[in-house]
Amino acid sequence: MSTCTTCPYCGVGCGIIASPDGSIKGDPTHPANLGRLCSKGSALGETIDLEGRLLTPMVDGVETDWDEATALVARKFSETIRDHGRDSVAFYVSGQLLTEDYYVANKLMKGFIGSANIDTNSRLCMASSVAGHKRAFGADTVPGTYEDLEEADLIVLVGSNLAWCHPVLHQRIAAAKEARPEMRIVNVDPRRTATSQLADLHLSIAPDGDVALFNGLLAHLKATGRVNRAYVNAHVTGFDIAVEAARATDPAASGLPADDLAVFYSMWASTGKVVTVYSQGVNQSACGTDKVNAILNCHLATGRIGRPGMGPFSVTGQPNAMGGREVGGLANMLANHLDIENADHRDAVQGFWASPTMCTAPGLKAVDLFQACADGRIKALWVMSTNPAVSLPDAQGVADAIANVPFTVVSDIMARTDTGDLADVLLPAAAWGEKSGTVTNSERRISRQRPFLPVPGQARPDWQIICDVARAMGWGAAFDHDSAASIFREYALLSVATRQFGRDFDISGLANLTDAEYDALPPVQWPLPATGKGQHRFFADGGFFHPDGKARMLPLTAPATLKDGGFQLNTGRNRDQWHTMTRTGKSPRLGAHLAEPYVEIHPEDATKVGLGTAELCVLSDGRNTTVLRTLPTDRVARGTLFAPMHWTRQVSASGPVNAVVQAGTDPVSGQPALKFGRVSAQRFAARWYGFATSATEMHLHGDYCAIARTETGWQAELAGLTDLEDPQTMLSQLVGPLAGSISVVSDGATGMQRVAHHADGRLTALLFLAPEPVQLSRAHAVAAIGQASPAGAALAGRAAGGQADSGPTVCACMSVGLNDLKRAIADGAASVDALGQCTGAGTNCGACKPELAALLPAHPTAVAAE
Repeated sequence: MSTCTTCPYCGVGCGIIASPDGSIKGDPTHPANLGRLCSKGSALGETIDLEGRLLTPMVDGVETDWDEATALVARKFSETIRDHGRDSVAFYVSGQLLTEDYYVANKLMKGFIGSANIDTNSRLCMASSVAGHKRAFGADTVPGTYEDLEEADLIVLVGSNLAWCHPVLHQRIAAAKEARPEMRIVNVDPRRTATSQLADLHLSIAPDGDVALFNGLLAHLKATGRVNRAYVNAHVTGFDIAVEAARATDPAASGLPADDLAVFYSMWASTGKVVTVYSQGVNQSACGTDKVNAILNCHLATGRIGRPGMGPFSVTGQPNAMGGREVGGLANMLANHLDIENADHRDAVQGFWASPTMCTAPGLKAVDLFQACADGRIKALWVMSTNPAVSLPDAQGVADAIANVPFTVVSDIMARTDTGDLADVLLPAAAWGEKSGTVTNSERRISRQRPFLPVPGQARPDWQIICDVARAMGWGAAFDHDSAASIFREYALLSVATRQFGRDFDISGLANLTDAEYDALPPVQWPLPATGKGQHRFFADGGFFHPDGKARMLPLTAPATLKDGGFQLNTGRNRDQWHTMTRTGKSPRLGAHLAEPYVEIHPEDATKVGLGTAELCVLSDGRNTTVLRTLPTDRVARGTLFAPMHWTRQVSASGPVNAVVQAGTDPVSGQPALKFGRVSAQRFAARWYGFATSATEMHLHGDYCAIARTETGWQAELAGLTDLEDPQTMLSQLVGPLAGSISVVSDGATGMQRVAHHADGRLTALLFLAPEPVQLSRAHAVAAIGQASPAGAALAGRAAGGQADSGPTVCACMSVGLNDLKRAIADGAASVDALGQCTGAGTNCGACKPELAALLPAHPTAVAAE
């Protein structure tokens, strides 16, 4: 039996049809994706097994039962509050939580414990957008809808690699452009990405050059008579001082040449239907809120907001970042987009909750919260469904801070995470596929996440864990919920109680849902008032949420350009991975495209540092280091680096990138500047390199080691700073005792050593070692595991003459390798569509299409050897 549910990855909020056997397909009736899925969503069925799951409560590493664990957590938090005050405790929660989980966690902390020390990993992805919205609109309102992406005549993508991070939205835009070739797309990004392939204009902006770019645009709009004076006069304040500040800004501070600026300004000014889509490249900055407001200023000045095909559009990184914003999951918000600082708002929420106490001021935001852990102010900490010891800046400092907290609770689905390893208590949470609740996507659309799998072991939904602890702390009546539906009704009833404030968020029309109606709830977009009709878009005719009903344009100053030495490190995401790989790391095909931590560096910079292709690079912020595989490419500008943030200490002890990102934050939003750290780079002085693959799980070993799942087991990339040890000993340390036959081949000319292990007539492990980065067909070596392969054939490291070797994976959705594509081109496939017809590559999420297009110009006549 199949179940309609929602994808647990990015904020697009795709509908999924899932079955207990793991079959996954896109829901063609869901308005967010209309049946499309990305590579990660398509592979969800490969991530629902129980391997590595936390299935019973643990206290100090020892299994226990729920009664003991719940009583201990409640007692420790109660004693900490008694002895050290309400602000000595903190929750750090997650956009992976469902709205119902978020709601009761927020209620417990702010309305019953009486502190606002609850923040969320959504602080890392969209807090600057929240702050920018509140400054301009008076509330955290996303004005538009996904349909605007298809109706726009110009789409400006700012700091957003949509093709990799929100592939389904990228598909919608690509389809719209194919249907209307006159649609134009501008990509504003320091780095040339897969998204740039779709753009008519790529603006390689300087890091943090966005305020200068959009201030220059605002000044241009005023100078060329493109301001909508009627809209500004009726609905906007602050126009004159915003324009004055814009005129005082030199657009050249954007790092862009005058010709590019002129083209962009002319396109934007002369096109009525403009949508400006922005994401982490805007938000994750020390001036992220100003960047947001610089974009909003231009839309407000022209009245290009809230109408079909026009407006600013923030796309979120987490599946329920919006749901968290709605329930007040951030430390500086109350539920229903109300304000902690407003006494009337606090009184209304406290009265509805009938709570004994209420927070009276904003709590600690993420970076400050973990600093408070480090300096001893936080005495009890509860981390829910996230991994801050990897994902936050200064990741090692955060790990040390968590270790410093006298009592730490982690509720998660996995038995081992970098954060869970630091906990006193581990609580087993139900996972995606097992939970019931709702999420809200980037266009304000609420969708049901429905279970299609049984809850395993002693795992429980997060809302139930939170309510159990609240009851044990003495607040049973307020947390007497027996289902997610019961919590959702209370949450919707809060909308009824707070309608008097006239805020944007309103789901009072859902307050009387029965359990059956909740179970059947289709995707719906708020506001959903109890009476009348909600708005599909906001602000076409004003109606802002400041007391005077008008929007605010702000005077903004571009930040000074950094002149110090070193590199600027831009962190981000891979096409096929998600956050710290707790889920995606289980899927072999998602790891096949880019299987180890890496850094993109301009070839000239690589030469200057003494780095060759596939060598290892040490990045340092002066305190901590990380070691990454070098990928020289002109996609990045001179002086800048790009590295994904996914790898944890569980799979690469030296690979967590955020260890070398300093903890600077935006002063308004508190969002960390994860995009632009300052680092030095130097060659990792490896004496040897290695590659291993095995049927059994591998253990981290040596000075550099990065482990990944494969279709036949596991693989590892290796390197060492000292002389090579005995290869057989190394293999046993990687995979465990070797009970079988060993074959060893040494090549005196190249220095390469090769080891094969057979057991019961099957190849179980291979190890290749060399003085230089190991050159071999990794796909062939991995595929040989488990086969009755002769040692000689396996140790060759490449397919024999008549064998087909797929080569490195290019399309993860369809498991298509580079050699498959080269063969198809040699056989006459002369377009991306033709490659898709021949191999299937690019026919699902389409995120690999830029790579397919890059292969075609060479038109090889034979398959190149790998």
